[in-house]
Amino acid sequence: MPRVSIVAWLGDAIVGHILFTPVTIAGAVPTEPSALMGLGPMAVLPEHQRAGVGSTLVRHGLEACRLIGARASVVLGHPDYYPRFGFVPARPLGLACEFPAPDEAWLVAELEPGGLRGVSGTVRYRPEFAVAT
Repeated sequence: MPRVSIVAWLGDAIVGHILFTPVTIAGAVPTEPSALMGLGPMAVLPEHQRAGVGSTLVRHGLEACRLIGARASVVLGHPDYYPRFGFVPARPLGLACEFPAPDEAWLVAELEPGGLRGVSGTVRYRPEFAVAT
């Protein structure tokens, strides 16, 4: 399973991490496993937030996803943060989230022009992301 995992270091200390994993579209004909990637989680130590660590992780992560052939990435995240990286609301583009999520927080970014052409449905994350009941 392709995935992108990037760690941010400052000296000899880890100060942040980002993970991208493949997601699928429910009911869609399977395509290459890395066609659509889900961003999350991303974390930066509080004392290093607002210093560009998170932005660097997102930019490098999206580029790494492009390099492995991902066409788009989704994120369930802050609607004031992720648009600076090209994320836009996903529901108007035909992508629903399997989790209860406010429309403004469910976002998608094309990683190649036309990367979402013909893609619609409910996005399913890997089973490890399922909410335990």
